[in-house]
Amino acid sequence: MNESSITPGAARDQLVADLKAVVADAEELLRATKDAAGERVSAARAKAEATLGKARAKLASAEDAAVERAKDAAKSADDYVHEHPWNAVGIAAAAGIVIGVLLARR
Repeated sequence: MNESSITPGAARDQLVADLKAVVADAEELLRATKDAAGERVSAARAKAEATLGKARAKLASAEDAAVERAKDAAKSADDYVHEHPWNAVGIAAAAGIVIGVLLARR
């Protein structure tokens, strides 16, 4: 998959996953250097821990917002299907035909 075919939602999900990996790596680095001595090291560790705390909170907030958007989208789709059942059947049939044609070409 090339860069131009990535959807905004997929890019956001990948960014969140990458940030989680960075946070986990930073936490591991902090654990590995916990016995290091020195005033500058202690100050850097304290600053890094504070930054990681903020990053964790922002990631949790972004994840919660994404879950809410997904729930809203599912609710909207459910409402549409209940309001327009025959349109939904037509869309599903058309999608099935397209998928069938694409799979048959392989």
